[in-house]
This record gives sequence, C-alpha cells and structure tokens, in this order.
Amino acid sequence: MLTHLVSLLVLSVTLVFAIKTSASIGESASFLEFIPAIILIAYLEDRTPALAATILMVAVGLWARGLDQISNDDWARAILLLVSGGVIAITFHRLRKDLHEVADARLAAVEATESRYRWAFERAAMGFANSNEKGELLQFNRRLCDMTGYKEEELARLQLNTLVHPDDRDALARLLAGLGKDAASFGSEVRLLRKDGTAFWARLTLSSSVPDGVLTESIFVVVDDISERRAADEALRAQKEWLDLALSAGRLATWRIDLKEGIVTGSGTFWDILGLPPAASRPLEELAAVVHPADWPKLAASRKLEPVTNYDVEIRVRRPDGHIRWVALRGREDKHDNHPQRLGVAADLTERRQTTLLRAAAKKRERIMLEQRHRFSNLFPVITALVKMVSVPDDNIAKYKETLIDRIRALEATHLLLSAKGNQSAMLHDLVVQELQPYMGTRDIAVSGPSVSMSGGAAESFAMIVHELTTNSMKHGALGDSKGRIEVNWTSEGAGSDVVFEWLESGRRRTSNVVRHGFGSMIIGVDGAPLVGHSPKLEMSDHGLRYSLKLSRKEIGL
Repeated sequence: MLTHLVSLLVLSVTLVFAIKTSASIGESASFLEFIPAIILIAYLEDRTPALAATILMVAVGLWARGLDQISNDDWARAILLLVSGGVIAITFHRLRKDLHEVADARLAAVEATESRYRWAFERAAMGFANSNEKGELLQFNRRLCDMTGYKEEELARLQLNTLVHPDDRDALARLLAGLGKDAASFGSEVRLLRKDGTAFWARLTLSSSVPDGVLTESIFVVVDDISERRAADEALRAQKEWLDLALSAGRLATWRIDLKEGIVTGSGTFWDILGLPPAASRPLEELAAVVHPADWPKLAASRKLEPVTNYDVEIRVRRPDGHIRWVALRGREDKHDNHPQRLGVAADLTERRQTTLLRAAAKKRERIMLEQRHRFSNLFPVITALVKMVSVPDDNIAKYKETLIDRIRALEATHLLLSAKGNQSAMLHDLVVQELQPYMGTRDIAVSGPSVSMSGGAAESFAMIVHELTTNSMKHGALGDSKGRIEVNWTSEGAGSDVVFEWLESGRRRTSNVVRHGFGSMIIGVDGAPLVGHSPKLEMSDHGLRYSLKLSRKEIGL
C-alpha cells in the first residue's frame, strides 16, 4: 500500500512539474524529465502500472504543449518516451522475476535443509535439545523423550538442570561456564534422571557460538546414552582388577616384547621380578644389564616368527642387589600390525628351583648314607676274609700281625677315598689298584690299560663300582678262592670314543649263578643305570664272572 502511495505522489509531482515547465519554457521543453519518475515507478510497481504511468506522462506532456502546436519533434520525443518507458518497465519486471526465482530457489533449499535437519533431529539415535542460557529447554527431539521417559509437554516445562543427577550438577555448571570462553563446545559424562527416578550415564555435549565473548541465547545440547559402554568398562575394569590380583597372588606378571621396535612393556610385578623400577616401557637392550649373558639369546633373538607359536623359556636374572633369580617366560610369538612380538606371563621360579636343589641334595645325601651303610655292612666280612687269607709265616705272630695290618690299611685307604668329596680328579689305574691293593701278593691279579683321568664326581662313583666288584669277589668269587684269578683292563679306540672297562674273574664261585638284587646290584647297573657309565653287562658261571662297562669321555670329564 505504501509503495502505491509513493508511486502516485511521484507521478503527481512529475506531471505538475512537466506542466509548469512546458508553460514556462514552451516548445523547447523535452520529455526527458519524465525518465527518472518512470524508473522510480517501475522499481516500486509492476510492469503494468509503470507502462500506464508512461502513457499518462506522454499524454500530459503533449496536452501541455497545446494540441494545435505539437511539432514533429514533439511526436518523436513522445514516441521515444513511450519506448523508453516500456523498456524500463519490462527490464525491471524481468529483474524482479529473476530475483523472485532465485529467492524461491534459495527458500526451497533452506526449507529442504530445514526439513532434513528436522527429520534428523527428530529421528536421531541421540537426544537433541535447544536451551537458552537459563537452562530452559526450548526444543527437543523424540529420542530425548524416550531416554528420560517424559512426554513432550512434560519435558517442555523442565530445565536442563533438573534432568541432571544432583551429584553431577556441578559438572553441568562448569560446562555452561566454559561456553563463555574461547571454546565453542564442551562435553562431560554425567548421570541423567528419568521420570521414574532411575539414573543412566550419558555423554552431555553443549555447543554454542560465542560472538564478541558474549554467551548466545541458544545452546545446542547433545545427549548420548553411554550406559552400556560404562557397564562394559566397569566389567572390564573389575575383570582387570581380578586378573591383576590373581597374577599378583601367584607371583605372575604380564609382558610384551615388540621385536621390530625393540621395546619391552610389562606390569609392575614384571619389573619387580627383574629388580627394576616400574616403567611404562623400556628398550629391549636395557634388559641386557640384568639378564644372564648365556640366556640373553633366548630373549633377544628376532627370527621370523610363524603365525601364533608357543614361547616358553627360562632365563636367569642378576638383580641390582646381587641375587640371581630364575624367571620363566611363557606365552606366544605372533605378529601384530606386521610387527613380530612376544607376549605372555612371567613367573619367578627361584624358590621352586631352590626347593628342587634341596631335594636333590637330600636325595644324594640319602644315597650316600645308604651306600655307606652298605659298605660298612660289607666291611666286616671283608676283614674276616683278609684274616683268613693271611697265613702265619713260620708261626711268626709278629710277621702275621704286620701283614694283616698292611692289608687292613690298604682297605682303609680305599674307604677313605670313597668317603672323601669327589672334587679332585684321579687316574682310573690308581682307583683300581688302590681297591685291589689289600689282595696283591696273595691272589693272581692283573691290571692293565691306558692312562685315563677321571673328574672328581665320576672318580668317586667309579671307585664305588670297583669296590662293589671287589667286595662281591671277596665274598663269592675269585678273591675268596686261593686259585682264583682277576684280570682288570680297559681300552679306548681313540680320541672321542668310549673307554671300555672289563672285570674278569676265573675260579670256582662259592654261590649260585643267580644275580642278587640289592644296593650293590644298583651300583654296578644290574638293577637300573650304573652310578657312572652306560651299557653294563654282567655274565656269571660256576667258573667265573665277566663284567663290562662303557665310560663316555664327556661323562668322566675328558
């Protein structure tokens, strides 16, 4: 309506001005004074009013000159004004139409965008809402209603603060306060209250533009229900605590070695077992300072790994306090992101190994005591046999006593050798001769063989075998027979080959050929493996005995 009044006013003023100008100027007046008015009216009105105003201006202009005084130039100017006014009106009409089309297209795009936004807003999997700076809910979607259990009209009367659990409202206040700073959005995990009073965990995100540092009136609120994730996190945390407790109770630790990067990660117990302070990770080479050099290749080898293979090694660790600990590393070798790695659990085996060593020592002690009892039980029959073997030369009691004492001393030397610690090496020949020394001169005994040195432990065990053979021969074989003969020899085919030991007796045996099973049989290997050596063979007959034994050079310390 206002545009019409302005157009009429412009038209009236223009016509009055044209009439007065024509009256005062006369024929020299042109129609150009109408052009600005036509442009203004075409801008304010549509095409038809602009054309009508142009025709009216031409008619008034011709009338003002007098119908009988109109010249050809006036007609030309009038026609030119009509054409110009029509062009101006059509041009403005076309521009207005184009602008309307552009505006309609943009409006349609805006409406489509708004429609998509509203569709997404209403059907989103997360809760959306708009709130003002006072926390009043201005707009919200259906998902937020479903989360909270409120109807739309009920939720519209609430404030955002009332939906937050009382214990988490301080977090909401911090979020609102943070929006007034540089950041445009803030988020926090809080508990929200449903209509029935139950609570659920949600990720609450507030966002807003901050022009000139002033909080805007509209705040966009995003609510994401994370109750399931929180429950899963709590279950995972509880499971991890239980696993850590179980591992700690069992003195077990977790570890992982990235062989490509050379990085070791482990739990606190793992570093404690190694005697190192806790750390998130360490270079693999740093462990070389505590791992025994002989065991380092087990830990540091970086060969190509087959997919998912078991890994089980034991290493020795020298802790900074000087103690040596045995550590078992059990797990898997695998590839992760094309990185070969080892991962698993570690266990401190030191106490278990110490217990095993103590048990082994106790068992060895028990075996030694059993052997000593056996040897002691055999001692008196041997002494009795020695007394019987030594005859009284020419009824010389002193000579008889001297000979008997020599034999007993030789027997004592052998027993002292067997009772001593086997920490010194001995010659095989000396061990045999020392055992048979009490019977030299009274029996036919031959000892032969190359020079063979034996380490302390092997020498002690071998001396026990020779002692058992000698005792058995004294009781039942050649040494108990004045016509008996004993031949002892050993041979070796060369460096690296076994030493073959043989004990041969000839003469009538005083017992049956049945092998008796006891501690003595166990020593020489009739019942099981011998104390030293392998492949024992024992052959007995009424006229003799043959015993052979192979001694590996590695076992006897050569």
